[in-house]
Parts: sequence; C-alpha cells; structure tokens
Amino acid sequence: MLNFENAPKKATNLSLNSKVLDEARKLEINISQTVDVLLANEVRRLYWEKWTKQNERAIAAYNARVAAHGLPLAKYSTWSAALGDGQEGS
Repeated sequence: MLNFENAPKKATNLSLNSKVLDEARKLEINISQTVDVLLANEVRRLYWEKWTKQNERAIAAYNARVAAHGLPLAKYSTWSAALGDGQEGS
C-alpha cells in the first residue's frame, strides 16, 4: 500500500511558473508542503489507475462470478439478506 507518512524530506529543484510562484509567496503559501501534498495525491491516483488497468481482467472475472453465483459466504451475512444474494430472481 502507498504510505508516504513520516518519510524523510529530500531537497530537489523545480521549475515553476514565475508568476504563480510570486503570487503563492504573496499569499504565504508553503510551496514545499503544497507541492508535496499534490504530488503525493497524483502518485496515488496514477498508481491505482495503473493497478486497475493491470488487474482489469481479474476484476471482470470476479464481478462475473459474483453476478452468476452471488457473494461468497453471503448466506452467513446479516446485512446481505436485505440486499439479496446477488442472484436474479432472489
């Protein structure tokens, strides 16, 4: 799982739009923190997008199995009775 908490910081150089940078400084935005948060979010988004693409066949197969046979162990679940067992006509 992607966890970026408590990771050490590493100095890096970035090229940013000078006008945006000037305005950010006027607004007292912590540029390092802002970029760190936004970059972490983008890394997570792209990671899961790639993971989903790589696993789309397995996900489709699982969904087809659930559609055909219902959820595994659904008969033992107290909440699944209200939702049905995943089978049509149930």
